[in-house]
Amino acid sequence: MTETTEQGSAKASNGNGRGWHWGQRGTAGAAIPARLTFENVSHSYGSVRAVHNLSMDVAPGEIVALLGQSGCGKTTLLRIAAGIERQTGGRVSLDNRSVADAEKFEPPERRGIGLVFQDYALFPHLTIRQNVAFGLRRLPKPEALRAADAALARVGLLHLAENFPHHLSGGQQQRVALARAVAPRPRVLLMDEPFSGLDKRLRDSVRDETLAVLRETRATSLFVTHDPEEALRMADRIALMRQGSLVQLDRPEVLYRNPVSLFAARFFSEVNEIEGVVRDGVAETPLGRVSAEGVADGQAVVAVRYSGLMLNLGGEGVPGRVVASRFLGEIDDVEVAVEAVEGTLRARQRGGRIAPGTDVGVTIDARDVLVFPASEP
Repeated sequence: MTETTEQGSAKASNGNGRGWHWGQRGTAGAAIPARLTFENVSHSYGSVRAVHNLSMDVAPGEIVALLGQSGCGKTTLLRIAAGIERQTGGRVSLDNRSVADAEKFEPPERRGIGLVFQDYALFPHLTIRQNVAFGLRRLPKPEALRAADAALARVGLLHLAENFPHHLSGGQQQRVALARAVAPRPRVLLMDEPFSGLDKRLRDSVRDETLAVLRETRATSLFVTHDPEEALRMADRIALMRQGSLVQLDRPEVLYRNPVSLFAARFFSEVNEIEGVVRDGVAETPLGRVSAEGVADGQAVVAVRYSGLMLNLGGEGVPGRVVASRFLGEIDDVEVAVEAVEGTLRARQRGGRIAPGTDVGVTIDARDVLVFPASEP
């Protein structure tokens, strides 16, 4: 079955109206979740430092996204949690019981952890049912097959149980990998960019249903992504990483509204970066004065989200001139030149196109302004 055929099939049995054959919500088997803790964890590959002195606590049943650019240590940390990689320093524990430290190392099969790989890692010579039952070998065969079928039914693929992985679309293979991971009812579930192989047309529906399965299983979940929108949509908290270190760990709305650094602000928003000077909690910029509470006096970078740059045809604000406008559907991407600002600024504009050459007044929405010290990298 191709992804096109799958998308055009009947509506999902759970009534979500998205045209996907997922199983009935609320039927995934629940686990007793574990607390996952990293204490001063470091890891290097030769002279290359992958993770540096990272500490993080994931509460039982919590869903945490590991977010960051390629090479920042996200997947390494996931492999350390799974027991695939042994860290060079620090401690990993489950419910305050050490599973990896300087003296002890428990292999993956003893940790009670489920893992969904980026490439799904299905066994090509096994049927879909056999793939899902693979992690249930400690159970009597009839019981293992019943558990595998229940997991396949939850992801809506029981009717393909006798097929082989190469018969399935990418979206279906992802669902099989998820079913295999949750069938043993793991206390912790780890996922390494599980949606990166799906096209955008499929990704949203698969993410939403996967999130529903995670909530039902109650497993403590840690997933790797480089997509900020994916992290915002799925996670209870987001761990933003940079060069092996933890930049910020908090709820999605906190990271978006109150990023601790310019790096974090850039990660979650497209921003115009304008030079400013902070005095007594106020930043002076070529576009006017904005609040800079908590920022030390001196040179600063004022980050204005594209959505916070307002263009007024009536002339209100600092004089500017539109130099380019691109139609993006619901919004236009507009470039505007403003005197005393080097280069051009970008705005996301609704309500009709503004032709290049049009004179406008430029103002900024204080809700979309962030101020950081200029010395920050």
